[in-house]
Amino acid sequence: MADFTWPGEQLIVAAQKGDVEAAAALVSGSHPHVQRFAYSLCASPQDAEDAAQEALIILYRKIGMLRASGALASWMFRIVRNECLRRARLMLHSHGPVPDTVMPSFEDEVLQRLEAGRVATAIAGLPADQRRVLIMRDIQGYSGRMVADALGLSTAAMKSRLHRARTTVRQTLQETPDSRPGASHD
Repeated sequence: MADFTWPGEQLIVAAQKGDVEAAAALVSGSHPHVQRFAYSLCASPQDAEDAAQEALIILYRKIGMLRASGALASWMFRIVRNECLRRARLMLHSHGPVPDTVMPSFEDEVLQRLEAGRVATAIAGLPADQRRVLIMRDIQGYSGRMVADALGLSTAAMKSRLHRARTTVRQTLQETPDSRPGASHD
């Protein structure tokens, strides 16, 4: 069975206090989760690898800036999202004119990544209990039973939180104007 838990609070607190071994263990324990985030958000596998590495470097260097040890997953999700968006912008600016036959698929992929950024922002705005359930179930792909067990919830409670989280994200995305170029704003 896959390990789907983030590093524990003791390890995070020790790393925040400057314990180098704890910081290294924190980075190592966070790597699989950060990598999953990156692969789900970045435009290419290479960008995902680079974004994951950059996020882990930021984690190592700036763990002291994390305000609440329970917010590690959402903090890392935002870092990865921002890094993937930064790489997409760089890719857009670094490519000169592209033949018409290639441009639509590239544009579609970039637009999908920008949409992923909107979704990431909506998820980051959820209450922590709903965010954890949604990330584990819908992003990391764990079964409902595994999520419920990992969080110490009944299956019914897990489903309730997941439903509230999905509803909130859906409403947030409907309320947030689409920022794509050329998108209609009624």
